[in-house]
Amino acid sequence: MIRLRLFGRCRIYHDPVSPVLRAPAQIGWEAWFRTIDLVTPQDLKGEELLLRTRGWWTVEARDVAEVVKRHGRLIVGEEGELMVEFTDPKAVEALSSALSERFKDQVLLSP
Repeated sequence: MIRLRLFGRCRIYHDPVSPVLRAPAQIGWEAWFRTIDLVTPQDLKGEELLLRTRGWWTVEARDVAEVVKRHGRLIVGEEGELMVEFTDPKAVEALSSALSERFKDQVLLSP
């Protein structure tokens, strides 16, 4: 299994940035007629984390997701980092080429 970090160019500073899930999202509940003290922690999946980059990166997150899904699988790494997981080493090269062709230097892979 090969895992690489996925970075995009910051819309403001133009340096490579990648989202990191620091803690699970906390979903709570409110009712009209009662109080509900339940909070449900929810971990984001890889594509959900990528879609949170909308507005941060110079390219559209959905477009990146479409390209990545053809070659690998978006995941959240052990430390919350956005990663692409590959089963075939050739897929790494194919994705790298596809990202360069579609987004130029705006989306990058890194170990």
